Amino acid sequence: MSADLDRTRPIWRQVAAVIEGRIEDGTYPVGSKVPSVVELSTEFSVAAATAQKALGALKREGLVRTEVGLGSFVAEPPSAGE
Repeated sequence: MSADLDRTRPIWRQVAAVIEGRIEDGTYPVGSKVPSVVELSTEFSVAAATAQKALGALKREGLVRTEVGLGSFVAEPPSAGE
């Protein structure tokens, strides 16, 4: 399931938006592994650095967490009231 990317806005933002949408619709449930940088770069036909930037943005937003040597996983949503 590849998304059509356009050149009107940064590609990494578009990749991050697709991943965020998949998290929201349950394609990637909480605790599940998110595709690796290599898998994302292949799926979206982008440079590994672009895929890494997208995952970094999702991590900063608290949507994914990384475990060294294991990869990126969908983070638990923050509890209400936090």
